[in-house]
Amino acid sequence: MNLQLAIDGGPKFRPTPFPTRQVISEAEKAAVLALFDEAIANGEKVLGYNGPQEEAYGKELAAFLGGGFADGVNSGTNAVYLALRSLDLEPGGEVIVGPVTDPGGIMPVVICGHTPVIPDSAPGSYNTSAEQIAARITDKTRAIVVAHIAGIPCEMDAIMKLGLPVVEDCAQAHGTLYRGQLVGTFGAAAAFSMMFGKQHVSGGQGGMVFTKDEKRYWRIRQYADRGKPFGLEKGRTNVVAALNCNMDELHACIGRVSLKRLPAFIAARRRIANLVDKGLRERVQTVRLVTGPKDGESSHWFTFFHLATDRLRVDKARFVDALWAEGLIVGASYSNIAQNQEWYQKAGYRQWPLPNITAADATHFRGFLTETWTDRDAEDFVGAVAKVERAYLK
Repeated sequence: MNLQLAIDGGPKFRPTPFPTRQVISEAEKAAVLALFDEAIANGEKVLGYNGPQEEAYGKELAAFLGGGFADGVNSGTNAVYLALRSLDLEPGGEVIVGPVTDPGGIMPVVICGHTPVIPDSAPGSYNTSAEQIAARITDKTRAIVVAHIAGIPCEMDAIMKLGLPVVEDCAQAHGTLYRGQLVGTFGAAAAFSMMFGKQHVSGGQGGMVFTKDEKRYWRIRQYADRGKPFGLEKGRTNVVAALNCNMDELHACIGRVSLKRLPAFIAARRRIANLVDKGLRERVQTVRLVTGPKDGESSHWFTFFHLATDRLRVDKARFVDALWAEGLIVGASYSNIAQNQEWYQKAGYRQWPLPNITAADATHFRGFLTETWTDRDAEDFVGAVAKVERAYLK
């Protein structure tokens, strides 16, 4: 084998692209065509909102989560907004939000009239922890929003013991388990994103809000549709000022089919991740798959790898560039830290010390395995990492 790295002009370890995702199948296509046929036959309302497709989708997601209530909305961002608003907190308080999150996971805090407070991550993790959250609690703290980053679960039992209302941001964590329980079922409410890149999808965009509390569910429905009096007695008019966050029937139709495929999707990703993990432990000294808490089971929206940079002759950026050159799809950083974004800084919110997440991002990189990978693909991933490590190991 030619051991010269591709980044230095040698041949790629993996010259052919890895398999892409197949997030949309013939089953989704058939369901959409059937819905269009129905619309052509029966009129425009078939593609509206608050219809039978959305109603069924909500019930099916709630059943997947073990029972409760779910309402389809038009994005994961609005799902977080509605979950948070359903807590009916008095404006002007503080809401603690994990350090790493999509902008849509923290902006709803501001939109709901609260001040975002950012705890550090747990050591060696991109997720926050009860210990880090507790250090930020004041007499103004009203709630906590926790995101399960990359499909790795937060340690929810300790977070729930803090005694504050919790919203779980499960945008990246469909099917993730913590101590045998699905994430999204611990807090007062949970938000899911079903945009085109997630574990299961409702098309280009979409979201779902879940709760076990029926009263809260009707409040979510009201807030999601301009205050319409869902769950109230007849004769009421719009009861609160709110936006139109509805999911339509077309997106719900796609989501229902995609949800049926979710268990197989997660099982396939876990199998491939286990193969990669085993291969790295057997053949590589400096790279380890991050699996999260010992009582958790990731759904692998993407994967984090820890890199022992102290054992290498190059820094992380060079190592990851070399992996990319060998044909792997990898990313050197995942620094979605809200307080570094312009909107946060322009608003004048406090800059918090975050040494743990800074240290974690300095020693981790991302990988993007998919449910379509074969055993050979997992072997090639490990083989490419082993080749790069041989070249750079001290």
